[in-house]
Amino acid sequence: MAYNVLMVADPGIDDSFAIMYALLNPKINLVGIVSGYGNTPKEQSVKNTAYLLRLGKREDIPIIAGTAGPLSGEPIQYYPEIHGKEGLGPIKPPDTIKNVNVHDINKILEIVNQYKGDLVIVSVGRLTELALMFILYGNNALKDVAAFYIMGGAFLVPGNITAEAEANFYIDPIAANTVMEKAHNIYLHPLNITNKAIITPDIINFLSENSPTPFKPLLKPAFDYYFKAYQKNVPGIHGAPLHDVLPLMALTIPDLVKYFPRRVTVEEFGTSKGKSIADFRPKPDKEPPESLDYIGMEADIQKFIVNFMEIFLQGDFHKK
Repeated sequence: MAYNVLMVADPGIDDSFAIMYALLNPKINLVGIVSGYGNTPKEQSVKNTAYLLRLGKREDIPIIAGTAGPLSGEPIQYYPEIHGKEGLGPIKPPDTIKNVNVHDINKILEIVNQYKGDLVIVSVGRLTELALMFILYGNNALKDVAAFYIMGGAFLVPGNITAEAEANFYIDPIAANTVMEKAHNIYLHPLNITNKAIITPDIINFLSENSPTPFKPLLKPAFDYYFKAYQKNVPGIHGAPLHDVLPLMALTIPDLVKYFPRRVTVEEFGTSKGKSIADFRPKPDKEPPESLDYIGMEADIQKFIVNFMEIFLQGDFHKK
């Protein structure tokens, strides 16, 4: 059985690996990609998404133009030292990728209605677009989505932007808190587990020689750039974490991640901006069952590595 998936992404290197993974995995039917600001400005993000879809011969998948910045209106900080100036490390999408046909944000509702009750939203970027759906269309806007698989947050571990905050939550904490409070059936994949989803250069070298997919030429240059940045930021690291692949894989392999049910809120302002909060005491305060989210706190990393390799080594990459 394939899951119908609407992705929210901002490619970025690990987002790009996630999009490639979704396109290659036979258990995922990618029905749209919302592409907005994040690792790069919105226009570049759309261009990168279009480039990946063209390489994968899946230009039939609609691209939905996301937002240009966070709900707070604060200026955006980009991270070219991690993802490269154009988001794909040293790779520049060809100039032929221009005037991309994009849909406006209402297309999200159209897709939700088309797959009523049989759609999973996988968000691996900032949460601005999803929050906007609740702001524009009310609290029931996404009631027909079966589940939300989100990469974001950090619980009882250091953040990656500030001491306490992870990037997707920090850059738009108002949106992150809105989504955590208003969406339902959320499976959250925080840095606790995504930091451990490490792929090593050996694996990438092997795939860049043996992968039969059209993404083969991208794998090594994009990964090497990303790995170099991680070596600077995390001395002694032996690979680079592909944070954004994990929620997609968790959807297709139900026992990959162990989840703890807790209500999650996000600090919106002040020195702890972007911090994700949950009650991990042995006896947490009682919360209404519908307010509980599922926080991924343990993951089978060996299984992650094996599945990652299997998907990129598949012979028949082209699926519809």
